[in-house]
Amino acid sequence: MINKVIKIAKDAGAAIMKIYASPDFEITNKEDDSPLTKADLVANQIILDGLRSVSEFPVLSEESYIEFSERKNWKKFWMVDPLDGTKDFIDKNGEFTVNIALIEDHQPILGVLYAPAINLLYYAEKGKGAYKNGVLISNKSTRSNLIASDSRHHSTKETMAFLEKHNITDVQKFGSAVKFGKMAEGVIDIYPRLNGTKEWDTAAGHIICNEANCKLIDCTTGKEIVYNKESIKNNHFIASRNDLNLF
Repeated sequence: MINKVIKIAKDAGAAIMKIYASPDFEITNKEDDSPLTKADLVANQIILDGLRSVSEFPVLSEESYIEFSERKNWKKFWMVDPLDGTKDFIDKNGEFTVNIALIEDHQPILGVLYAPAINLLYYAEKGKGAYKNGVLISNKSTRSNLIASDSRHHSTKETMAFLEKHNITDVQKFGSAVKFGKMAEGVIDIYPRLNGTKEWDTAAGHIICNEANCKLIDCTTGKEIVYNKESIKNNHFIASRNDLNLF
């Protein structure tokens, strides 16, 4: 299954890159004022078609939203962000990803993150480890001088206060879900996300981190983030190595 999902992600990435390479592309805004491009929609259709060809599981995508009344009894389904980091795509910094995850009983069990512009492919299946471009990875960091990550476009005063509270001065900024890949391979130790994200932003990165000695802890519940809630919004969370407990 994982190889089929990787191919779907790569097909979507190839379509995204054709638009990315064009001199100009149309940008519109969604109801929440977040940007939308043709690449989001084209990638979404490729992924929907691909996933429907390899399984009968329903698909919940950022660009094909389904109301809770229809999905509340789903036990197993695909969670998709066809182009995570649209602002990074528009800025042409290369740090945007295709995110595909398989959710079972509110937890991700398979995930693929593909950043086509910078040739990064992270993927994982529950109990089978996490991989970067085909090589097994794990966060084996024992650093006491922690390296954190922050969002290029969504940093907050709360995040800055968290970093200051814990005397973390080395902060590396990455776009989109690339941060989860960097966590999984041990480039960073902690990623506090103290503002809004949606479930499709985190699901694929979550299982990759879990399989690489890391966790995503909901700041409200103190437990791992869960999926297919009535509200698709995540609470604030802290992603980190498993041995860290900073709140």
